[in-house]
Amino acid sequence: METFKDLIEANQTFSAQFQSQELTGAAKKGLAIVTCMDSRIDPLRIVGMQAGDAKILRNAGARVTEDVLRTLVLATHLLNVDRILVMPHTDCRMASATEDEVHALILEKSGVDTRGIEIRTVKDQSAALEKDIQRIESYPLLKKGITVMGAIYDVKSGKLNPI
Repeated sequence: METFKDLIEANQTFSAQFQSQELTGAAKKGLAIVTCMDSRIDPLRIVGMQAGDAKILRNAGARVTEDVLRTLVLATHLLNVDRILVMPHTDCRMASATEDEVHALILEKSGVDTRGIEIRTVKDQSAALEKDIQRIESYPLLKKGITVMGAIYDVKSGKLNPI
């Protein structure tokens, strides 16, 4: 537990000042954001929202995977989501190398062979984003009537660039 001591101490400070916001699990603003795990991204602040307003789904590269689709099914049918923003970002590691290069780098750095998993790197972020949007729009298990938008977040300027 020593490794997590800083987190436990920070939570003690947080919880001492915490005021319940009486939030539910539903997205108050009806939004789900699919974005990258990159810690430079603060998805709620980027779109002017706060805790409880949106569902946040994160993975490496902001890719629409089977798990993202599974989560969106739950969010659209049970958690008030009726619009989805897919938001990859500039300067993303998943857009800076090929699949083989990332596997080779992991093998070199740690000795672990990761070729059995799909990393989902992208050469063209706009093309990958368009494909991911189409994947959501054509997924038959999502609630009917949802709207989907894609935008690339610029980590240097803070701007969203719609696709």
